[in-house]
Amino acid sequence: MADGLIQHFGVYPCWHWLVYLTVGLVQAGLLVAMVLLSVAVCNWMERKVSARIQDRLGPTRAGGRFGWLQSPADGLKLLCKEDLMPAGADRMLFRLAPYISFCAAFAPYLALPLAPGWVVQPLRTAVFFMLAVTGLEVFGVILGGYASHSKWALYGAMREAAQVVSYEIPLGLCVVTVVLATGTMDLVQIADAQQGWFWHWHLRNPFLFGTFWIYMTCATAGTNRAPFDLPEAESELVAGFMTEYSGFRWLIFFMAEYTTMLLLSLLAAILFAGGWNGPLPLAGWLGLSADNGLLAAWLGDALGACNLLAKGFLGLTFMMWLRWTLPRLRIDQAMATCLKYCVPLACAMLVGTALWTFGMRGGFSGKAEKEDRGADNNVQVTILNSQFAILPGPALAPRLMPEGGRNP
Repeated sequence: MADGLIQHFGVYPCWHWLVYLTVGLVQAGLLVAMVLLSVAVCNWMERKVSARIQDRLGPTRAGGRFGWLQSPADGLKLLCKEDLMPAGADRMLFRLAPYISFCAAFAPYLALPLAPGWVVQPLRTAVFFMLAVTGLEVFGVILGGYASHSKWALYGAMREAAQVVSYEIPLGLCVVTVVLATGTMDLVQIADAQQGWFWHWHLRNPFLFGTFWIYMTCATAGTNRAPFDLPEAESELVAGFMTEYSGFRWLIFFMAEYTTMLLLSLLAAILFAGGWNGPLPLAGWLGLSADNGLLAAWLGDALGACNLLAKGFLGLTFMMWLRWTLPRLRIDQAMATCLKYCVPLACAMLVGTALWTFGMRGGFSGKAEKEDRGADNNVQVTILNSQFAILPGPALAPRLMPEGGRNP
């Protein structure tokens, strides 16, 4: 985007840094606004979804009939609370830990495409970048538990480290399974491979369908959501690694959790459920593409972004539904679920996808296999032509001349 502005307006080279800085700040501001608004909506959804499951109304007084202002009221209350710190705490690490967690949860959004052209930093290895940076959130939790000078906070931090690091293994295997099926780590190409009707999504593959549910289980456990909320078990650890935090710093931890939940839900939508491609190709029917002008292309991208966000919030609703439906597991049960079930099943899905992709190309029809054979033949002909083209004229005749004498 910055390069396009520089070429369009003819900015002098000495001011290029200012254009890049301005564009970067605008993009970061838009992402922060989207994340903060999503956190507020998630807070309201958590209350309403839990209320409906428990057969009650939820917030109704703040902000009218549906309680829309409950989230801003909660945020204002936390901002006004006194910021406390234990007497024996490490003051610098105690203050720094929440921001490390939030930055690790926010940074992957820089490589997350909301539409083919709506991404801050396009990366060919976007999947690898997002998983690597998201895993850094555990360092903020460990620092917060260690710096709190509380055994309950330290127990919660150690549980968090053991749980998150363990569930990162099957989560990574699930992502590798999709990368194996598509042959790329570029999220834009993965989503574009699922264009068209909903039966073009990766969920049509039985092995990727099973991988999707393993992914959602690991994503729920990796974000400390019930029934895997052992690091924050109030019946055992008071509040886990956040026991000694209050006010705004507790809010930062809270925002990091919902930010990661939304990120993993959006990533699941791109990997398995078509990304910004809807169940029906409405954008193609309406002519919202670059062939019909910039406005049509922008409207098509906006429709795709809304589609992706809708799928992401469906994933969030699923995680909330699990929290208020299933009982909390013990710590040994949570670890056994990862090591005895998720890891073997993820490996089985990986092997099955490899056999499906390379052993039965194109499913049962064999169409892709025929296309690949045709492409291989074209490549061989091209290579032969290029070899003949580089030979000198006199040397080419003996190679093409048959033994009988005349050149056909």
